[in-house]
Amino acid sequence: MIYNDAQAERIVKNRLSQKRYEHSVEVARTAERMAMAAGLDPGKAYVTGILHDYAKNLSDGQLLEVARQAGLITDSIEEESPCLLHASVGAYLLETGLGIRDVEILSAVRAHTLGSMRMNTLDKIIYLADMIEPTRQSYPGLERLRQLVEQDLDTAMLFGLESTIRHCLDRGRLLHPTTVEARNQFLRRMKGNWPEG
Repeated sequence: MIYNDAQAERIVKNRLSQKRYEHSVEVARTAERMAMAAGLDPGKAYVTGILHDYAKNLSDGQLLEVARQAGLITDSIEEESPCLLHASVGAYLLETGLGIRDVEILSAVRAHTLGSMRMNTLDKIIYLADMIEPTRQSYPGLERLRQLVEQDLDTAMLFGLESTIRHCLDRGRLLHPTTVEARNQFLRRMKGNWPEG
């Protein structure tokens, strides 16, 4: 089942805090604009942006419980930092709970936190829209990332992934191997040594 804008907004508004809901709306609007520029379906991008944080309201314990039951844990780092699971758990709950079967929506929700080795254009748009939406609290490199998004999504992805890695390093946090692998994938692509995903 595919949800329209109003249905998706209603579903998310009932699940998230007001602040998180407003963030989701801004991600959706940003993704919609990016999709139009990229020649993708802006409606699908909007709905995906609204739904991207579907599991963000769950506690660490709830995220771990769902992830363990569904076999979603791919690395022990997720056990130590369960907040990283909200993307994969969100995609799982959208599919099993809401009946969303659109593989592009599910993929983009799943990849919006850690990235992935094989990111399609909608995956990149949701990942980046989450980082650059207008109400996003300022962080080093935000304005540069916004500029890069206007020029080339792959270059923006490399910059965004490296910004995330730097943020984790600066705060002494564990690095998830998926993010490191995704960064390396985009770096190789920029250097022309890796085929398109």
